Amino acid sequence: MDTIDLLVNTVTAAYETWRSDPNGRHRSWEHCYKNFHDARHQKSPNSDYLSLQLAFYLASWGMYRGSSFLLQKDYRIHIPIVEEILEPQYDCLFGIECVALERQEVQELLKKLEIAIENHYDGIRRGTKGPHLKYGLSTTLITKILMGTLGCVPAYDRYFVDGIKSQHVTTGNYSIKSLLGLVDFYKRNHVKLEATRKQLKAYDLLYPQMKLLDVGFWLIGVNKDMESNTDKK
Repeated sequence: MDTIDLLVNTVTAAYETWRSDPNGRHRSWEHCYKNFHDARHQKSPNSDYLSLQLAFYLASWGMYRGSSFLLQKDYRIHIPIVEEILEPQYDCLFGIECVALERQEVQELLKKLEIAIENHYDGIRRGTKGPHLKYGLSTTLITKILMGTLGCVPAYDRYFVDGIKSQHVTTGNYSIKSLLGLVDFYKRNHVKLEATRKQLKAYDLLYPQMKLLDVGFWLIGVNKDMESNTDKK
């Protein structure tokens, strides 16, 4: 089966299953994304409430596991980043169309926000685990925050990376080069992907294009892992 057909079929089947559970963990992203959307149109958004939404979404998607530095802090550590993300300069990143990521000024703005996120959380991480850590902040955390609050890039976690690598779509390391590989994939398959996206909603909002890719390749990675474990047994 072609990659595009595999992705569309996988997403469509999963979404129908998710709709049957009004409290499933997949809803955590929808709640977070919708609340950040609404906050961008409010005079005085509630940063405390949005921080709680972000924290729960991150917890739902594995970022509060036992080894995580986030587990040692309360939800209010997210407030400075929530306030940064709500800055009007980042409005163009919210639910962005893939092709817009080809523009240099958009790439620079995305990079600026990534650096702000990294600096904030890496300072907290080093304060919790010690200042002499060998590795930098995980791009998984950075991209999950970007996906939950803006829907502008996929969350580069283990399963998503396995999915894109298994289908030879783009590189597995988060970078502009990798994102542009996804942009090319979306452009080549625009008609089928847009027809699928019109069926996917978070409240009254259509899933952004990058969320469709995020879900699709994540599920492909999950299914690949399940098949591998079955073969081992």
